[in-house]
Amino acid sequence: MARIAGRPRSEGTALRVPPPRTGTTGTSRSGRFRSGASRPGPTSPGPRKPQHGHPRPVSDAARETPRRGLRNALRVHSLAGQVFVLQAVIVLLLVAVAVIEQVAQSRHDSTSEARNRSLAVAETFAHSPGVAAALHAPNPTAILQPQTEAARKAAGVDFIVITDAHGVRYTHPKPDRIGKKFVGDIDQPLHGRPITETVNGTIGRLVQAVVPIEDANHKVVGLSSAGITVKKISGVTNRQIPYLAIGGVLALGLSTGGTALVTRRLRRQTHGLGPYEMARMYKHHDAVLHAVREGVVIVGGDKRLLLANDEARRLLDLPADVEGRPIAELGLGEPLAGVLAAGDPVSDQVFAAGDRVLVLNLRSTDRDGGPPGSVATLRDSTELSALSHTVDRARGRLRLVHEASSAIGTTLDVKRSAEELADWGAGEFADLVTVDLVDGVMAGDEPEPGSTLVHRAAVGGSLGAPVQSVGDTFTYRPATPPARSLSSGRALLMRDLRVEPGWQTQDPDRARRILAYGLRSFVSVPLRARGVTLGVAIFWRDGRRAAFEADDISVAEEAAAHAALCIDNARRYTREHSMAVTLQRNLLPRGVPRQGAMDVAYRYLPAQAGVGGDWFDVIPLPGARVALVVGDVVGHGLHAAATMGRLRTAVHNLSALDLPPDELLGHLDEWVERTDLQEDAPDRGQPITGATCLYVVYDSVAGTVTAATAGHPPPAVVHPDGTVAFLRPPVSPPLGLGAGLPVETETRHLPEGSRLVLYTDGLVEDRHRDMDSSLELLGKALAGPARTPEDTCTAVTEALLPARPADDVALLVARTHRLAPDHVAEWDVADDPSAVGPLRDACSRQLEQWGLEELSFTTELILSELVTNAIRYADGPIHVRLLYDRTLVCEISDGSSTSPHIRRAGDTDEGGRGLYLVASFAERWGTRYTPRGKTIWSAQTLPPGTAPAE
Repeated sequence: MARIAGRPRSEGTALRVPPPRTGTTGTSRSGRFRSGASRPGPTSPGPRKPQHGHPRPVSDAARETPRRGLRNALRVHSLAGQVFVLQAVIVLLLVAVAVIEQVAQSRHDSTSEARNRSLAVAETFAHSPGVAAALHAPNPTAILQPQTEAARKAAGVDFIVITDAHGVRYTHPKPDRIGKKFVGDIDQPLHGRPITETVNGTIGRLVQAVVPIEDANHKVVGLSSAGITVKKISGVTNRQIPYLAIGGVLALGLSTGGTALVTRRLRRQTHGLGPYEMARMYKHHDAVLHAVREGVVIVGGDKRLLLANDEARRLLDLPADVEGRPIAELGLGEPLAGVLAAGDPVSDQVFAAGDRVLVLNLRSTDRDGGPPGSVATLRDSTELSALSHTVDRARGRLRLVHEASSAIGTTLDVKRSAEELADWGAGEFADLVTVDLVDGVMAGDEPEPGSTLVHRAAVGGSLGAPVQSVGDTFTYRPATPPARSLSSGRALLMRDLRVEPGWQTQDPDRARRILAYGLRSFVSVPLRARGVTLGVAIFWRDGRRAAFEADDISVAEEAAAHAALCIDNARRYTREHSMAVTLQRNLLPRGVPRQGAMDVAYRYLPAQAGVGGDWFDVIPLPGARVALVVGDVVGHGLHAAATMGRLRTAVHNLSALDLPPDELLGHLDEWVERTDLQEDAPDRGQPITGATCLYVVYDSVAGTVTAATAGHPPPAVVHPDGTVAFLRPPVSPPLGLGAGLPVETETRHLPEGSRLVLYTDGLVEDRHRDMDSSLELLGKALAGPARTPEDTCTAVTEALLPARPADDVALLVARTHRLAPDHVAEWDVADDPSAVGPLRDACSRQLEQWGLEELSFTTELILSELVTNAIRYADGPIHVRLLYDRTLVCEISDGSSTSPHIRRAGDTDEGGRGLYLVASFAERWGTRYTPRGKTIWSAQTLPPGTAPAE
């Protein structure tokens, strides 16, 4: 457009339209411009196309001489000149490539020919008759020199040289070189292999062949070499270059002639146009200019408007006589007027023009020799801007939904999930958010369908808003939007609370305070997940922000749906967690049984991740002994709790058999393995895997402790002086993985007042330190002055446990006591029935000393029956022991491993009533096997007021 408006046409160049004359421009119709000359039309005079075959007048330009026309046509600025230059460059490049290719090919062929000729001549001369014999003559040069020279001239090579086996020349074209060392490789020919090579010889750089000369015995006696100089090869190639150059000149001439013919043809086609054709082309350009849907504005170098098409006039609201006026006087406003006047390049810059939004592109017109000024295009993007604003709002809503999905549901906690929904909504989306859950959801229960009794779970946003507080429980009235959302499951929009009915019926006084606070609109959205309505979320906005619209409902529903799913997951988890906690509390011991062997304190701290499978037990055993048990089941949840209960029950049942620790863990391992095999079938539950157990038995009479472990950390012993040691029995694999391997024990004597510390791995395991470091920390926490078991538990948990432990922790601390020696009575009994009487008398006297005369009769009866059975049926020495503890224990030991069994004797049976009497008079009785036999014991309840002091 710049060239049409402002540059005259010159001969030999592209067609140009004369520029308008300043001061005489005007508009013939709205949006069109015209120059000072009249525009050609039906009534304007001007050249016409020739008609009826009359010849058109020939102009002076058509009579130019051919030389001048060719010179003008081949100017570099013209199209023909540019085509000519391009063709010339291509022809020259082709000629240069052809010359290089021909020279290279010629040299390659000449070199190959030289190699072949040299090899043929050398081989021919080497195999010629008499050559080998001449090498053995007294003067080989006299014989061979004439022959080689004659052969050289006949074969067209530059030299033929004969040498001995050491490379000394016998012949050479230059006689002064005879007798000197041959130049070239002779090692391979001396081994019978002819070669060709290029070397710098005595007559210049040459291509030569070296062939061995062999005698009748195929022994190499000399060498034959023939060669041609490179200079001779290059001469053949150089003679072909002139012909190639002549061919390139001819091609260039042909291309120049063709270009000249094409140029004359183009000149005829362009110079033949008359004023009418020029005007018609001008009309076409003008029509296109004003028909486009983009505004076009051309500004001259003097900052005056030269042209504005119809679209530009409409977009900028320009007056009719706008052409020729300065840009500053058009009333375009800043910054648009400043940008057009400056003329600096602009790309897709947005400007406001009245109520329109325009996109401006501006370029200079003086590039490539054009006139000074600039041309600008304007595009109306008002609708696009409105659409872009809509898209931005939609993008913002999508961003809010994405942020909600990331911010809500980070924990499996119902209340925390509700708080996260309130915190998210009270940011960019709303000013105040309240979350109400149907009664029972917070506790993990299934909500009652249709219930409007809700619990205020969270409030986010404006502080001091007059709404229900967190923790309040209330019922929504049926006419209120939240109640309708709960019943229908649909979101409801209250656009203006000042005129919307229904919502004020919940609490009129509170509604007035809400309006006075400034809240103006809200959206009530039900929290539904898996077809169940869990509650309702209400998003509020005050008067400082635009009221909620229908498009905002989708954002609230998306966030509420995600929050409802998270709340329902948390509710289900809460329900399962409550069930697991209830199960675990019922399975764990509710207290420590009464016994006199030790003082016991314990701690059980569940993990934050859920209920685990750690457990502990204190089991009184006969003979003033106590068993301490600590176990751990890997994992959390109902399965871990149930597995813990099963293992604890199994340990209790095995403890009732009064087995040693190693045998008890062996039976427990076998039971777990058998249980896993049974449950390996489909629909039979999960197997017991990853369970460990530590079983410790303390004997208060002997003051010894015996420990056995199945994959469990070792127990600690705190001596009365405050030093700490660890019992380290040989570690066996965890339960179920022992594969029948024996379990070993460790027995150690403990001073009275020592503390036994049993624990699970949750106390000492930490991913930031190894087990040895953890045990060292435990030892430091236990060391020091004597403390009660309760104080010890507190000190250990404070020293080793974090605020939120990742695993369950079970801790058991027991301070040992010794049974007083005067509370133990022992007798060895001879293997004779007559020894029973004296034993009864001694037992009666001992009971009298203890103040237990009331038990003399029953005790004598029990001892008589058990000792008599031992004398009659058992082997080995018989030993009787009475223990005065919380019960009176009678123990009869012998060397037999056969245990008696109680049975009901018939009316005519003479025996079978002894153990029945023992079971009738004793509170409990049983058998304990020892390495040397067995011990049958019975325990009797003490009379009131006769128990030993604590």
